[in-house]
Amino acid sequence: MKLPIFLDNHSTTPMDPRVLEAMLPYFVEKFGNAASRNHAFGWAAEEAVEQARKQIAKLIKADSKEIVFTSGATESDNLALKGVLEMYKEKGTHIITSSTEHRAVLDTAKSLEAKGLATVTYLPVDKYGMVNPQDVEKAITEKTILISVMLANNEIGTINPVAEIGKIAKAKGILFHCDATQGVGKIPVDVQAMGIDLMSFTSHKIYGPKGVGALYVRKRNPRVRIAAQMDGGGHERGMRSGTLPVPLIVGFGKACELCEQEMTADAARLTKMRDRLQADIM
Repeated sequence: MKLPIFLDNHSTTPMDPRVLEAMLPYFVEKFGNAASRNHAFGWAAEEAVEQARKQIAKLIKADSKEIVFTSGATESDNLALKGVLEMYKEKGTHIITSSTEHRAVLDTAKSLEAKGLATVTYLPVDKYGMVNPQDVEKAITEKTILISVMLANNEIGTINPVAEIGKIAKAKGILFHCDATQGVGKIPVDVQAMGIDLMSFTSHKIYGPKGVGALYVRKRNPRVRIAAQMDGGGHERGMRSGTLPVPLIVGFGKACELCEQEMTADAARLTKMRDRLQADIM
């Protein structure tokens, strides 16, 4: 059976053959545990993980030590919201988000509300699906500890004024989390310039493997602290326990490297294809 043309890249993307090629040795030959530091197999795995961490950090203009590996963006969103709330609850329990966030953020926020752990403000959006930074500022109270607004909407593609929101958050001394899953690798992302303190993103949206993602956690100005949501071996500097899936991480790193190299050209190519498709349909 001949498969139809795939037009659902906001849900997932096919793996780039170059990504698969980079991953293969870590399934069969270099299969060590990155936490095994007393033999060569572990050293090779750890080296591969740290190289991938650097590739990922470079794409978003971060430090490699600010990258925490997770199973995907949903876990990253959960870790950000729950981890911040648990760590900063003495300061306050108010969270600001928007009504059009991905369910990984909305359902997490609603769950925290239902358990009586947080109060949440769900901001409206304009006719284009965009969050107004002024609405964010007006919603801030003395109990606000976190603002969570996505970069690019997964349904309609709206790009929010994240840098403006980041400035407001910084001026008020409030942490800013951004789910950038639909933006990373497709548009330039600079966590420093955008004032982002925590950022969720994943591999399979950028031609990498499924099952691995990351949470960017700022380490200075301010140093962000989050409470781990999984107990175990203390992996990822104590923020996310569990044996690291080295092949997936290697693939994630390679995908980020390719995005950095080819993002501008890809964007131009896809814009032409979109415009042609739109013109033919209309």
